[in-house]
Amino acid sequence: MLSVIIPASNEEAFLGDCLTALFASQPVPGGAEAVVVANGCRDRTADLARSFAGAARRAGWRLEVLDLPKGGKPGALNAGDAAARGEMRAYLDADVVVTPALMAQIAAALATGAPVYAAGTAVIPRARSAVTRAYARFWQRLPFARSVAPGYGLFAVNAAGRARWGDFPAIISDDTFVRLQFRPSERVQLAATYAWPMIEGFDGLVRVRRRQDAGVAEIVARWPELMAHEAKAPLGPGQILALALRDPVGFAVYAAVSVAVRLRRAGPGWTRGR
Repeated sequence: MLSVIIPASNEEAFLGDCLTALFASQPVPGGAEAVVVANGCRDRTADLARSFAGAARRAGWRLEVLDLPKGGKPGALNAGDAAARGEMRAYLDADVVVTPALMAQIAAALATGAPVYAAGTAVIPRARSAVTRAYARFWQRLPFARSVAPGYGLFAVNAAGRARWGDFPAIISDDTFVRLQFRPSERVQLAATYAWPMIEGFDGLVRVRRRQDAGVAEIVARWPELMAHEAKAPLGPGQILALALRDPVGFAVYAAVSVAVRLRRAGPGWTRGR
């Protein structure tokens, strides 16, 4: 069985589209379940998730909704893992919308005894903000976004892969932590796509970029040995120049965000990826 674990904190505005698409998936060999983990919510996230019980049943899925009083993504992921029944695990952000073929492709890729990490192909929807559109356009040409199965917003592992770590640690970047548990040869990029929205506006991009940079730095400090699995192609000065000439506006926005990350002080609290 494939268990799809969805941590959701105040995601009432997005979770409906996520679950509608998930329960419209093509049949998953061995069956599937969704475990929605509402955590620290001040809105109707948990009630909205429960309202999909009929849709899940008609689609042949099992649905479980957990409502945790305390917020925090690592805790939500661990609670979801504890409740999940499937030997294969997919971790899905509540604002991601999958295409019908993706879950079946994930299950097929994970159906092996060897450790496997799998992810679909992310598509960034057109943003309302011109700044975000330019940033996203340039960002998608960078080595990380073009690497095999980067896994932002959605990643999946089989039982042998999940055995690589215990509980999710209390860190910023759970997706990077999991991806680096696997050598590049163990990571699988699937053809089926999913929509992953990028945050709107310059200030939002700066907040998220700071969080992303801090997440990677945290992993480098705590688990430096994992960085050997990164396998991200280096980006030399000539390649940067070529990218800048190809898209000078995108480069200018990306560079401005990078500079602002270094100049501005970080605010208190957690910043979501979207």
